Amino acid sequence: MSVYEKLKALGIELPVAGAPAAAYVMSAQSGKTVFLSGHLPKKDGKVWTGKLGQDVTTAEGREAARAVAIELIATLHAHTGDLNKITRIVKVMSLVNSTLDFTEQHLVTNGASELLAEVFGDAGKHARSAFGVAQIPLGACVEIELIAEVA
Repeated sequence: MSVYEKLKALGIELPVAGAPAAAYVMSAQSGKTVFLSGHLPKKDGKVWTGKLGQDVTTAEGREAARAVAIELIATLHAHTGDLNKITRIVKVMSLVNSTLDFTEQHLVTNGASELLAEVFGDAGKHARSAFGVAQIPLGACVEIELIAEVA
């Protein structure tokens, strides 16, 4: 099953890839490696804001991370022109806007990791880091960047 068939089966329609909000590009390629800039979650067309452990639950954060994964996939599509060219999701780095005592960043990030594995199969299983941070641009609850390999 192609990546696009998997997305359709999951009921996911890719959005138009986002544009950078400052002095950077959304994707850069060196050899067969594609680096994606950090992406923020959107809810109802606006940046999904909040702090985990204060006003965003782990379940909501997980949903936000899944939303970011969809945005990342859209950027990969815009960069490659064909998601079937992705041979591996190599690394995911997740920044979770959280209180000092919140310790479930890994569970929040699972929202993105699990979707990437569903969409790309074994090629979607990746190395990962999940960090708690004091703040993210625009007050977003999570920011995720990704490194992928292309054919």
